[in-house]
Amino acid sequence: MSIKNKIINTYFVVGLLFALYGWLFGSTSYKSFAYNLGRGLVWPLMIFPELGKAIGGIIILVVIIAITLFVRNPNK
Repeated sequence: MSIKNKIINTYFVVGLLFALYGWLFGSTSYKSFAYNLGRGLVWPLMIFPELGKAIGGIIILVVIIAITLFVRNPNK
């Protein structure tokens, strides 16, 4: 097994454990396991909220740059 596979597997195992904890004991235990599994898939963003804001800002910049570069002017 390569190091890449180990890192990916570790990420998903931590996400699954995060989901189980949230479903059984966490503040979202009243919600379904599927909800908590979705949160578990993005567990770094739940633990470090500023990381989510940074990623959101990067996505907004990429969309603005893509619109600026790839949208054609209809008047030409």
